[in-house]
Amino acid sequence: MAEDLKITASSDKEEQYQSLLPQIEALLYGEPDLIANLANICAALKEQFKWFWVGFYLVKDGELVLGPFQGPVACTRIAKGRGVCGVSWEKAETLIVDDVDQFPGHIACSSLSRSEIVIPLFYDNEVVGVLDVDSEDPAKFDEVDAEYLGQVVKLVNFK
Repeated sequence: MAEDLKITASSDKEEQYQSLLPQIEALLYGEPDLIANLANICAALKEQFKWFWVGFYLVKDGELVLGPFQGPVACTRIAKGRGVCGVSWEKAETLIVDDVDQFPGHIACSSLSRSEIVIPLFYDNEVVGVLDVDSEDPAKFDEVDAEYLGQVVKLVNFK
């Protein structure tokens, strides 16, 4: 199925998400391995949107630990409440940051990152990880991204 991913060239972001969501769902269908599924989600999102960095951090032993990602080398561990990812985990909410340099305590894994969106992943009403997306462009993310990336993370099966 992965080789059949259809990239939508539309300039309308919502249209791109609407095309990509069922394809991601199909990629995950029947595959029980969490890491494989997270890796394919990252690849599909990176291919469609050409973002600078797309990846998951998973809660392990009281920290966010780097999981599958697409992009340059990243920070390996993030404490709760530190940086955009740690704050999203702590608050259990999606964060959109238009200018990462203005975010108190931002962790700069790469100086090329200018804006960021982080979506928490829930299992049994607890945050078990986050989806982190960075762009080289300021103010790249908005409520459309929050809505559709929220739908993407709901497709992940943590059983």
